[in-house]
Amino acid sequence: MKLHVLVDNNTLIDRYFIGEPGVSYYIEAEGKTILFDTGYSDVFVKNAEKMGLDLLKSDYVVLSHGHIDHSWGLVPLIRLYSEALIECVPFKTPSLLAHPKALLNKSIGREVIGSLLTENQLARHFEMNLSSGPIWITDKLVYLGEIERSNDFEAQSPIGQYDEAGLKHDDYLMDDTALVYKSDQGLVIITGCSHAGICNIIEYAKQVCQDARIMDVIGGFHLLDPEEEILKRTVSYFRESSVKKAHACHCTDLKSKIALAGAVEMGEVGVGLVLEYDE
Repeated sequence: MKLHVLVDNNTLIDRYFIGEPGVSYYIEAEGKTILFDTGYSDVFVKNAEKMGLDLLKSDYVVLSHGHIDHSWGLVPLIRLYSEALIECVPFKTPSLLAHPKALLNKSIGREVIGSLLTENQLARHFEMNLSSGPIWITDKLVYLGEIERSNDFEAQSPIGQYDEAGLKHDDYLMDDTALVYKSDQGLVIITGCSHAGICNIIEYAKQVCQDARIMDVIGGFHLLDPEEEILKRTVSYFRESSVKKAHACHCTDLKSKIALAGAVEMGEVGVGLVLEYDE
């Protein structure tokens, strides 16, 4: 498997890409190409072009959850497909894989923090596959679906509200999910923001994949100025779980990275980074 970082808050030095507070990865695994999240704007399209990656050949678009910094790039992605159609440029119609709640209206007061596009609008451009259960994209790459929340210190507070059937509900981000790749050396877990809790995600990945070896965890860990107890227990979990390496980024602050570095080898992340794992 090969993972290209198209969008992150940071860019790698001497690599002239564009960063923004969001996430987008381009993944190649077992003959399939997967766009994981689309960031906030068209930055991922511009960076992919400079990297020589053809988004028109994507087999899947996967959303980690519905927040703006992961889903608003769907608008320029559709524009890319539409322009290809006008210019008679061949392109695939990818499957859009997400949790059923990912595309609901999400807000904090009057502020819109969810997808700009509804399920019906997206269905005109993608093959929709909304699932709360795990789906194996390839023999080794799995979409986890809804994450089981097994501990008592993560995902305890809502972020805004979502609308469903005309009613507003506190949003505990049940749509938050991740991808997992089963390498020969252990699991590679790919997250967006880890609203479900990074420790919960790792535990559920072990359960779904029937493998307790964690080779790497890349993505946002939802550790922005976390409470001391949450950070302490997260660090302890990483130490006790013998996670080999972590690439914490996006919504993980410096204090949390430094604390985690005492428990696991930390890798730098920025736009332009390419990570490869054996198949």
